[in-house]
Amino acid sequence: MSHTAHIRSHRKPRRSASTLAVRAGVAGGVLGTLAVAGASGSANAAEPVTQTLELPTLTADLAAQAAQSADATEQAAAHYQLQAERDAAAAKAAKQAKADLAQAKKKAAEAKKRAEEAARKEAARASRATERTTLSTTAGTEAGTSTSTSTSTSTATGSAAAVISFVKAQVGKAYVSGATGPSAYDCSGLVQTAFKQVGISLPRVSQDQSTAGTQVSLSNLQPGDILYWGSAGSAYHVAVYVGDGMFVGAQNPSSGVVERPLSYDPPTGAVRVL
Repeated sequence: MSHTAHIRSHRKPRRSASTLAVRAGVAGGVLGTLAVAGASGSANAAEPVTQTLELPTLTADLAAQAAQSADATEQAAAHYQLQAERDAAAAKAAKQAKADLAQAKKKAAEAKKRAEEAARKEAARASRATERTTLSTTAGTEAGTSTSTSTSTSTATGSAAAVISFVKAQVGKAYVSGATGPSAYDCSGLVQTAFKQVGISLPRVSQDQSTAGTQVSLSNLQPGDILYWGSAGSAYHVAVYVGDGMFVGAQNPSSGVVERPLSYDPPTGAVRVL
């Protein structure tokens, strides 16, 4: 027996295989736990990333929907505005048409009234002419002399000839109240325009024309004299004496501008401006 046999060996005893296996298992378990924990942590950390990626998609969808809604609203507003404008235009047109119709009716009524007044005056003149003719015939028979109005047969010259030529050229044209030519006249409009040809400015209406010159007797008429019917200053009709017992005047809407003998409608007075 060696003298060192009783001393324990200073070398550490070897670990057994089972001990190593246990330790390896523990280490593996720890590492596995850490791995699981790490994986879990990684999973938990990844989850917010997934949610963050989905948010932009939701926001874009909402923006698209909002844009579509805005477009639809704008289109609807434009449609309503257009419809409102059409309704307003239609209402305005209807109002204008109503006003035009009322105006047309008013003018028609005025024209009818003027025509009736002219016809009444013409009838009154015809009646007076008949009465005067009867009186003149009776008086002439009793006195044994002619009481007819003197009619000059002298040939007109100068300004009178120009006036007579003008009024005769208008025979056949229309009678229109207020007209002064060239296609239509009323009685005073014809007289005024005729004398304007020779530079003489006459008043526009028959009342004033009946006092525009020197009063002359119907027995001393000369071509170019202005004949009037009614009282001087309130005459209702005028014409131009053209000689040979004839006159030219714008009679009425049914006759127009005519040439007639004095016996057709004897005037009540005359004035001379030439």
